[in-house]
Amino acid sequence: MNPLQLEYFRQRLLAWKKQILDDSEATLNVLQMEPLREPDLNDRASSEADWSIELRARDRQRKLLAKIAAALRRIDDGEYGYCEVTGEPISLRRLEARPIATMTINAQERHERRERLSSDG
Repeated sequence: MNPLQLEYFRQRLLAWKKQILDDSEATLNVLQMEPLREPDLNDRASSEADWSIELRARDRQRKLLAKIAAALRRIDDGEYGYCEVTGEPISLRRLEARPIATMTINAQERHERRERLSSDG
């Protein structure tokens, strides 16, 4: 991968990280502003369910931030864009679709098949 492509993915990852952090800050601000106790039980249940969904989404994004940080480290280390299993280059199309990818499509499919087989047994 050439330096221009690496910088493209670095900027893409940094923008993604910023978006996640901005969204998290917005969620925190809303949580601080809105009352947690609705007078009506149905409204309270609905509100709590909404917040539960929102907080689960934020937890997934927190995990995604770790993957983004790892991808940025791989760029710095010169390992970005190479499969961690086979050492082969990951296609630009795959990285465009999933900039945090660590495996080629074939390696990822083999990995997922093994996971399914081990969880079925």
